Amino acid sequence: MSEERYLRNMTMLSPEENERLHSFCVAVVGCGGLGGYVIEMLGRLGIGRITAIDGDCFEPTNLNRQLLADQTTLGANKALAAKARMQLVNPLIEVAAVSEHLTAENGRQLLAGQDLVIDALDALEPRLLLQELARELEIPLIHGAVAGWYGRITTIFPGDDGISRLYRQRPQAAGRQQTLGTPSFTPALVAAVQVSEALKVLLGQGEPLRHKLLYIDLHSNLWQTIDY
Repeated sequence: MSEERYLRNMTMLSPEENERLHSFCVAVVGCGGLGGYVIEMLGRLGIGRITAIDGDCFEPTNLNRQLLADQTTLGANKALAAKARMQLVNPLIEVAAVSEHLTAENGRQLLAGQDLVIDALDALEPRLLLQELARELEIPLIHGAVAGWYGRITTIFPGDDGISRLYRQRPQAAGRQQTLGTPSFTPALVAAVQVSEALKVLLGQGEPLRHKLLYIDLHSNLWQTIDY
């Protein structure tokens, strides 16, 4: 492993911790607005294996916010684009690109053996499926959601019931992305918090957002942590 590449990591992580990052497997489900930024940050940190899962292809409406969307990737599968991007950014890591949607039929096989799963989806039903699969496989799950100026992040450990509890309390929040839109900056911010949560969980550091929802309102500059 190139120490020079990760030198700036080691002002906050020890060399041993940085080396441990290369041993982890993290699945990112959804490689669009949130997922593109999540994969970029995980890859630059040096997470050893990333499983990128997405059956969608890029279209022009993705260009305003999705890091992996550009004129050369329009029409390309998002997971395959993530793999190609990481080969340019950090060839020391491995990206397994899965160019299909996560389903009840393939989910257990795709997620088996992962140390962590990151929810970068944009609809409630697949999020609930992802939570169920992560619970069955006893894998921690980092949930993130964006809509307009607003973002939400929580960390769900095996046995917890975060997504279904949060959206049962406020079911209208599940569909807000369609009505409020998604700019370029909200996915980048929420993805950064998701990756910081992932790092804390993988290394056993800090205080993860377990049983807590971080709610971000950039329009009013409000950051609020809510127990649930």
